[in-house]
Amino acid sequence: MSDVKKPKNDVLIVGCGDIGVRVAQLVQESGGQVSAVARAKSSAERLAGHGITPVQADLDRAASLADLPIAGKLVFYLAPPPGGGAIDPRMRNFCKALGKEQAPAKVIYVSTSGVYGDCGGALIDEQTPVNPQTSRAKRRVDAENRLIEWGHNLGVPIVILRVTGIYGPGRLPIARIKQGHPVLAEADSPPTNRIHADDLAAVCLAAAEWAGDGEIFNVSDGQPGTMTQYFNAIADLLGLPRPQPVDMDEARKVMNPMMLSYLSEARRMDNRKMIEQLGVVLQYPDLAAGLKNVAAQLDAPDMGYLGSMSH
Repeated sequence: MSDVKKPKNDVLIVGCGDIGVRVAQLVQESGGQVSAVARAKSSAERLAGHGITPVQADLDRAASLADLPIAGKLVFYLAPPPGGGAIDPRMRNFCKALGKEQAPAKVIYVSTSGVYGDCGGALIDEQTPVNPQTSRAKRRVDAENRLIEWGHNLGVPIVILRVTGIYGPGRLPIARIKQGHPVLAEADSPPTNRIHADDLAAVCLAAAEWAGDGEIFNVSDGQPGTMTQYFNAIADLLGLPRPQPVDMDEARKVMNPMMLSYLSEARRMDNRKMIEQLGVVLQYPDLAAGLKNVAAQLDAPDMGYLGSMSH
């Protein structure tokens, strides 16, 4: 995509894992300053190693957020909800703790395409009503609603990014393939959607620059495939045997509930609004291009895949 401009405001990242670090690097390359919330000493040290100023706070403890240095900053909220229930207590703590005197310049919230639920494989755009069918998707809808309400009350622009399955260096199902876990037979495998981690980071910065208050964007490479195609492509990339295909009846017996829940929802994400309104030119517009990038960095540690699939 076009060169990233220096943000008009200093940046604070809430939930600075892999994607947060990628966002921070883009900001730093443009000359911007980045701080990020850190709950533990080890997290603070990791952030400092990336040139990110750690800020001690804990989203699970509302009192620790009262003095968060957030006023006037551009905020990227990347922290996932905790497990269990239909609400996101971390987002609720964030909104409850911060008043008008601490209002940031803008908040970009990275949500999930899972909020749309099962759409029978239909093409989904931002006008499609949310229909969360899992507790984790319901937690994301709760987070979106709470943040939008908070932003409206404080006059803070809020942008929602509904992100699909994230992949990239260090984000592949390598262990799962090596362990011989089966996949759903291609004929039974529903369409899924993906975005390369570097493209997601760039979209975050584009949203900060160009998106208006209340805007929602689907974030995807626009080239849906199936989970089976994805796993087979990774196996081929690594020179490993392809996973054994099983039908849905067998899958229900041998796959864990989380994997089955992903396979029970089918949708194809329309990314035209992201492309047209944010001026995004994807570095990796399809899986083949993205895996070529991954192949050049196969020494990167495997960070697993299930954590990304909720998108």
